[in-house]
Amino acid sequence: MFNKLDSNDRYMMIFFIIMVLAGPIILAPFGAGYPDLLQRFAIFGLFAIGFNILFGLTGYLSFGHAAFLGVGSYSAVWMFKLLTMNVIPALFLSVAVAGVFALAIGYISLRRSGIYFSILTLAFAQMSYNLAYSVLTPITNGETGLQLTLDDPRILDGANATGDIPSTNLFGLTMNSTYKAELLGMTFQFNVGFYFCAIILILGFYTALKIFRSPFGLMLRAIKTNQTRLNYTGLNSRPYTLAAFVISGMYAGMAGGLMAITDPLAGAERMQWTASGEVVLMTILGGAGTLLGPVLGAGFIKYFENIFSKINDNVLHAWFSFMPESIENLLVGVLHFFVGKGWHLTLGIVFMLVVIFMPGGLVEGGNRIYKSLRRRFGNADETQAAE
Repeated sequence: MFNKLDSNDRYMMIFFIIMVLAGPIILAPFGAGYPDLLQRFAIFGLFAIGFNILFGLTGYLSFGHAAFLGVGSYSAVWMFKLLTMNVIPALFLSVAVAGVFALAIGYISLRRSGIYFSILTLAFAQMSYNLAYSVLTPITNGETGLQLTLDDPRILDGANATGDIPSTNLFGLTMNSTYKAELLGMTFQFNVGFYFCAIILILGFYTALKIFRSPFGLMLRAIKTNQTRLNYTGLNSRPYTLAAFVISGMYAGMAGGLMAITDPLAGAERMQWTASGEVVLMTILGGAGTLLGPVLGAGFIKYFENIFSKINDNVLHAWFSFMPESIENLLVGVLHFFVGKGWHLTLGIVFMLVVIFMPGGLVEGGNRIYKSLRRRFGNADETQAAE
């Protein structure tokens, strides 16, 4: 796996694997080390990686990727209802159905570019949402959402003898189970659902890395740079953009399947335009066109949504309790608008600052800081050597 990568990509891949697998330990001090949130980090990181293949490489901005996320979820739940609670068939079906759906939508939408392409994808996503919400209720169960029931056939699993709805599993290993292990005198907990999502995220990242470094990825970059000039050379760019759209849709379907695997429920809300806008924010915030950026942006936004939003006035008072009461109340009164229910305001300010001062995203900002420090310390070392 690593032998086919150059040294920089190999180090980046190793770093990514370590950070993902050690996520429960690294994020525990920040209050984000519990399985449910870690699974969200992995799932939306995968969603953003797939979206970045389309937007980051070709420059085509889709506002309809939530449709593939929802289709993947519905496909996985139907697999659980009809065939088996094993997660592997459900994941394959999610990717396949989302790929076919993306092929149909992409074939039509890619006849236009720019804002017209974005509007078309948004229109298809909203049509999909309304179909799932009110028209295709025998398939989607409408506003209630598609859920598992006791009388589901589950052909491969056989009749339900326990009287309880079974859990999703990987060849008998349930997704919601947690195991403890002793290592170097310390006790570690391993949640099956998170590490399954983490492995899929790593494989998805590796696939994206190979696409970025391939001739196909180079062609997608050429399309982003100047598609008109590329077409003048006699090369038809549409098959390349359609392939990127389908691959991106399959990533979204896989993310939707993972959402159903960790929580066997599929609802129309996963197909709303807000979910499509969220993945756009993740990619731009982290750094469109970079490999690590979308994952970083997904983690950043999900952290705000699940941790930062839980900070209320009581927590703020506890933080500033060592200060005089007047200053404590002043600080709590000011910060009240930026935390808890006001976390969107803080996220909006951060996003605005990133777009203004770091248009390449958080990854570009990190690279700037690294190069600045390297120049500064490098100049200092040269001065000392000269002396």
